[in-house]
Amino acid sequence: MIPALRARWPFGRRRPIGPASLGAKLVLILTAVGVAGALGITLLLASVITPSFSALEAKAIAGHVERTQAALGEYAAKVENAVRDYGDWTQSYDYMATPPGSPAAATFERDSFSPLAMTNLGVQGMAYVTPQGTLRIARWLDPASGRERARLRTALVQLATHADLARVIGRNNSGHFYARLGPVVAAIGVAQVRRSDGTGSPRGYVLMARQVTSRQLSDLIRLDARIDRSGLGDAPMVTPGKRTMAIAVPIAGVDGHAVAAARFHVVRDVSLLGRRMLLLAIAGSTLLLLIVLLVLRRVIARLVLAPLLRVERHMQRVRASGSMALFQDDGRRDEFGSLGRSLNAMLSQLKDLREQIEVQSFALGRSESAVAVMHNVRNALNPISTILSQGIAQAPPIDRATLERAIAELARDDLPAERRAKLAAFVQAAFAAKMASREAMRRELEVGREAMAHVLEIIGQQQKQAHERPSLERCDLSEIVARNAAIARYSDSASIAFSFPAEAHLALANRVILSQVIGNLLGNAAESIAATGRQSGSIGVTIDEEGDEVVVRIRDDGEGFDAATGATLFQRGFSTRAHKSGGLGLHWCANSMTAMEGSLRLESDGKGLGATAVLTLRAAERDEIAQAA
Repeated sequence: MIPALRARWPFGRRRPIGPASLGAKLVLILTAVGVAGALGITLLLASVITPSFSALEAKAIAGHVERTQAALGEYAAKVENAVRDYGDWTQSYDYMATPPGSPAAATFERDSFSPLAMTNLGVQGMAYVTPQGTLRIARWLDPASGRERARLRTALVQLATHADLARVIGRNNSGHFYARLGPVVAAIGVAQVRRSDGTGSPRGYVLMARQVTSRQLSDLIRLDARIDRSGLGDAPMVTPGKRTMAIAVPIAGVDGHAVAAARFHVVRDVSLLGRRMLLLAIAGSTLLLLIVLLVLRRVIARLVLAPLLRVERHMQRVRASGSMALFQDDGRRDEFGSLGRSLNAMLSQLKDLREQIEVQSFALGRSESAVAVMHNVRNALNPISTILSQGIAQAPPIDRATLERAIAELARDDLPAERRAKLAAFVQAAFAAKMASREAMRRELEVGREAMAHVLEIIGQQQKQAHERPSLERCDLSEIVARNAAIARYSDSASIAFSFPAEAHLALANRVILSQVIGNLLGNAAESIAATGRQSGSIGVTIDEEGDEVVVRIRDDGEGFDAATGATLFQRGFSTRAHKSGGLGLHWCANSMTAMEGSLRLESDGKGLGATAVLTLRAAERDEIAQAA
């Protein structure tokens, strides 16, 4: 793998699942989004639901106050209706003109203020007052015993003589209000005393008092209420509790100020409902958001992380095995499908580049080796060249013609002794110089012989290295066959159907040499099919793992060969084509397979029945295959 690519994508180790992984980051992001979303939903629901239910609760409280005030007003209005019957009554009108203590007055008082009459009216107290505020009669009877209650009568007299009854009546002829008479609170009805037909100048006022108890108030407002005589606030008071609401409705007196308060508690149904709805909405939205985030996480894990993990595992297998196997695309048409196709294109390009680099490295290494050998040979031949050059350029020590003349002159009998002695010395010196020159030449030839031996030694060493076995590595035979399939599929001599296995089969071989061997065999098979004269044919490749060996069989339906021809197929320079000779040939293929600790043999059932090339290689070790996978 390219170092830069390996530095950017460390396929050699598995990334630990932690904050640095994409899955953990997505989990953290989704968790943060979920928390922020839950808080946002909570604030949104609280800002919408709480004010709405608070307004509904306030409206419900106002309704309770209005109903209580209406019930109190209706209770007092009933007393006013009863007292209006006594006010618009001729006998009352005449009674107010009758002197006190007269028989007529006594008769009226006995009949009208009897316990039965007051019980029928539903009142406990009655009083007649003159226009000047003078009491004419007042009575307060106990409804249970029918006896006079002096304390309450005194309180009623005090109220009747000191209250501004004209203000209570106003422009009408009757009115009502509430008053606190000692320990009780009573509804007071007031009416002017007139004739039954409403004529005549009013002769005073008649008052009726009806006690209001907590039980009566509870029956009126249909709530558990009580009369609180200590609460004198003039405005309704609301005291919220956790589950109930305490409400105090003032009971107005004759002067408009509260004389007591109607207190009761109501359950905060609206508030509790709003709180439950808020909690339910928050819980539901949070649960829904959690489900959405979980589904989103599963979807991201399945649609994003899983494809990325498949790509990473594939790249780890590529790095471990060294084979540029293509990524198995599942046919997706999204971004990951495009990524897989781009990855396959990159792997194909890298595979092509690597094989080109291997071939170029092989050629470059061979060229560099040849250059190095030639350099060494040149250095070793330099002495020989120098010796030969010097030997050719060196002149003889004595001129040959001069020496021959001296020898011829010595042969004469009439040569003077002195001359003979000089010539003899000259000849002797010439022969000595000749022998010295020959000795020097012999020594130089010995040096040249040693240099030549050095050259031969260099060449022999290179030949020894050239015959060493090539380095073996794990190779995917299916991938090599697929790469060379173009030789058969795109043959210009015939249309050839080609089939080969898609599964990976690993064996030990030299990828470059094995690729040339398979390419040569496929080319021979294509030529064999074309030699039959047909326009089409088929080549099938099968790969079988037999024990510790992997066997590749290349079958064709070409011209085949007979037994006599099969014995000479692997001879150097042999070719079954009349117009060809030399080339890589089956001889080189067989030697290359032997150098890779494998074998090559050819099988055929006879002429015209096709042929099968059987290549046998050592299988990769199981642990190596598992590591590559």
